[in-house]
Amino acid sequence: MTKRTHTFKAGDKVQLTGPKGRLNTITLVKGGAFGTHRGDLKHDDIIGKPDGSVVSTQNGVEYLALKPLLNDFVLSMPRGAAIIYPKDAAQILVEGDVFPGAVVVEAGVGSGALSMYLLRAIGDSGELHSFERRSEFAEIAAGNVKAQLGSNPKNWNIHLGDLQEQLPKKLKPQSVDRVVLDMLAPWECIDECATALAPGGLIIVYVATATQLSRVAEDLRSSRLFTEPIAFEALMRPWHLQGLAVRPEHRMIAHTGFLLTARRLAPGAVLPQFKSKVKSTEYKDEDVLAWNPDGLGERKISEKKLRKAVRKATS
Repeated sequence: MTKRTHTFKAGDKVQLTGPKGRLNTITLVKGGAFGTHRGDLKHDDIIGKPDGSVVSTQNGVEYLALKPLLNDFVLSMPRGAAIIYPKDAAQILVEGDVFPGAVVVEAGVGSGALSMYLLRAIGDSGELHSFERRSEFAEIAAGNVKAQLGSNPKNWNIHLGDLQEQLPKKLKPQSVDRVVLDMLAPWECIDECATALAPGGLIIVYVATATQLSRVAEDLRSSRLFTEPIAFEALMRPWHLQGLAVRPEHRMIAHTGFLLTARRLAPGAVLPQFKSKVKSTEYKDEDVLAWNPDGLGERKISEKKLRKAVRKATS
């Protein structure tokens, strides 16, 4: 991956914070200018300065210039599918124990947000294999990653097609350290993921609804290939800091999705029956119907919006 520098140069993205706190992101071009109603900010006045500098227009209006963080880029980049929010990506990296050199599988690739966090975590010595059913989403993700990193990493591969069909063709059994599933029906590919995972490897599932969470947990249990699944969600509440007026903000990032993790048992191992206060649950046919993809529903994106996102991501 390209090493991050701390001095602005032509081609860099810069996040400018204006007098009223308004944010603008520009790409530096020699001889270019950022026009405002209070004067122009010359790109050449930023190029060569260190990250975190304060620059002024010809009228003396000051702007804070910073290189955008990955979170800044993720929340503003072109999207085809909905992104995994940074708070959930952080939990995936930590609870999924994603380490440098790991071989990681993700499905689907969406708009590439999680891919960028995973690539940072595994480093140059790791491998990321992203599986995506829709070519438009794969194209948007590749464009976003290239825009952020400067090029598409050599250790990142996007495979088109269904995970359950393509995973056995692309990776050998027990060759994967972590599997991250962000898809509508992750229970459909549990056996393929179990085959690809090394003993002790982790599966991390991200789902939006409680019905999806229930279905994938029950199917992991019934497969007898994993440890008891653990589920949780992350909530983030910002705080207002103004002198002695220190209080929670009125708005927070609450539920965005559920996360579930489980570890691959060794081949032939039988999970001991640990004591539990909760008895085994049973479900009826109508419950199963609620678990099906049709019952869960899928947020649709218009073809027009998708084509626009592809053009923006690849421009």
